[in-house]
Amino acid sequence: MQNTQPAFEKILILGPAWVGDMVLAQSLFTALKQQNPNCQLDVAAPAWTLQLLARMPEVTNAIALPFKHGEFAFWERIRFGKSLRQAAYTQAIILTNSLKSAILPFASNIPRRTGFLGEMRFGLINDIRPLDKAKLPRTVDRFVTLGLAKNAKLPSTLPNPKLLANHENLIATLAKISHHKPSQKVLGLCPGAEYGESKRWPIEYYAEAAKAALAKGWEVWLFGSEKDVPYTKQINQRTDNHCLDLGGKTKLGEAIDLMALCDTFISNDSGLMHVAAALDKNLIAIFGSSTPHHTPPMSDKSHIEYLGLPCSPCFERTCPLINSDERMQCLKKITPESVIHLIR
Repeated sequence: MQNTQPAFEKILILGPAWVGDMVLAQSLFTALKQQNPNCQLDVAAPAWTLQLLARMPEVTNAIALPFKHGEFAFWERIRFGKSLRQAAYTQAIILTNSLKSAILPFASNIPRRTGFLGEMRFGLINDIRPLDKAKLPRTVDRFVTLGLAKNAKLPSTLPNPKLLANHENLIATLAKISHHKPSQKVLGLCPGAEYGESKRWPIEYYAEAAKAALAKGWEVWLFGSEKDVPYTKQINQRTDNHCLDLGGKTKLGEAIDLMALCDTFISNDSGLMHVAAALDKNLIAIFGSSTPHHTPPMSDKSHIEYLGLPCSPCFERTCPLINSDERMQCLKKITPESVIHLIR
């Protein structure tokens, strides 16, 4: 009888540097495992992503890249690539489109190097895939198609990202912030957006949603990085400090584990929005300058608030409309009332 067992594959994936994109990359990891359960997936990405990758069971090894953000570091990438030769990878999949990201797998002598052409990467990539943005409108579509055979049709349904919280780390994090495990429902608010103000729903709107949840007997937890502290602090102040303000107080892995305790989230289009979706939580996702047609949350429990105004999506970090009456209408017209009734 002929052996139909899939051949062993050892794949190195050059991952993205944004939280949301890395969450969406898990759809690719799952698709690869569905095609060949015997494959080994190692992911090379910036060091901060390791806490996120640790919650993806499809990933065997997470490799921290030692390069600074935006740094070309040609010879350093060559040396690092050579250090991976002994791993004997059968394929590399490069999810980013920069020239520098293709240097490492080339230096690693990986025989098959798959990616979009990007910044004229002829030679560095020898399995070049065409990028038709009309046929592949979403980031997740582009990631998954790189894991398919060349010219294969993208499936109509893609696997959703699914993060697994670390229970032991959760207990330790709760103890660190001197907080009990909640006995009632928890509303998580993610008011930050690394990209800029044009993605941030107004602070006063978040505060209104927090007050409504508190009035129902819910707890309200505020999530964000150190850069988001001004926003979480203002929301908490507007509720007479009745929220649990976690802004800047948790590492990414700790935030993920705490988010697993929440029931519903309200979030801007941000990395934490994708984390909430991957934790299979009820999610109200608010889009302003960006569009859910490009980076939607991959979850059946997500409700998207997006007005699609004539000026949308502009993809600008700050609203380009100078007139104060017109500025940020893509977010200001999404009223607190329209969001509050979705909290469940």
